[in-house]
Amino acid sequence: KDELVFLFYLLIDFLFMLPKKKIPPHDQVARVARFVAHECDWASMATISTHKPVVGQPFSNVFSVSDGPTGSGSGVPYMYLTRMEISVQDLQVSPLASLSMSLAQTDYCREQGYDPQSPLCAHIILSGSVMEVNGTEAEFAKKALFGRHPEMIEWPSDHNWFFAKFNITQVWVLDYFGGVKTVTPEEYFNAALQAKPH
Repeated sequence: KDELVFLFYLLIDFLFMLPKKKIPPHDQVARVARFVAHECDWASMATISTHKPVVGQPFSNVFSVSDGPTGSGSGVPYMYLTRMEISVQDLQVSPLASLSMSLAQTDYCREQGYDPQSPLCAHIILSGSVMEVNGTEAEFAKKALFGRHPEMIEWPSDHNWFFAKFNITQVWVLDYFGGVKTVTPEEYFNAALQAKPH
């Protein structure tokens, strides 16, 4: 019994010694944005409502997202949608939307003692539009989403699910004091998710 207790504590120590993912430095803004987009597996998406009594007003809703397999994200947030969903009905009138993701959704901010609203608890806001994807991109989206959200495989088939991506036109990053920083799509997609070895 004592040996089992010893092995248990040894395993706990080992797990704490494993390297943890480190957020990129604040001055590498595009890499910070890519990091947040990859680490978060859900997002708050705001659309322009088409539903009474809030027609024309911002309407925010939660969606599961994935930009690719863990450790090798593409930077593109993919979603699994149905036209039965209220926000997707908004997108059919206007595909314009914004997507918010925060490291408060991970263990990072809690472990650092950062409040979700603190600038140190890195978060991003993506501006752009939502568009359906097909062919090889839909296959990639399927692997990316079902890998992180296996429950999706069992969702009702009569809901006519389809794969979509968030087409980014602007990236907003808040990860430190001094106000929001902006990143162009080109800078965002050119940024390396992982630091290059020296």
